[in-house]
Amino acid sequence: MKKDLHPTNYRPVVFKDMSNGDTFISRSTIQAKETIEIDGETLPLVKLEISSTSHPFYTGKSKLVDTAGRVDKFLNRYGNRNKK
Repeated sequence: MKKDLHPTNYRPVVFKDMSNGDTFISRSTIQAKETIEIDGETLPLVKLEISSTSHPFYTGKSKLVDTAGRVDKFLNRYGNRNKK
């Protein structure tokens, strides 16, 4: 591998999910404009709109949005094949 290819300024950064308020600390090189104090230590703060704690796919709260009735058409055509 080439020397000095990867950044060397990894540091703890707080990521905050703005939709539910969850925070988690990870190491990152991202530049943050805000800071937050956690456990007496001031860390850079990065605000996120969505994370794994609020994403519908990961929380199991995803809803099926069917505006054209395609799911009903599919179920009418193929849904009762196993009920013979």
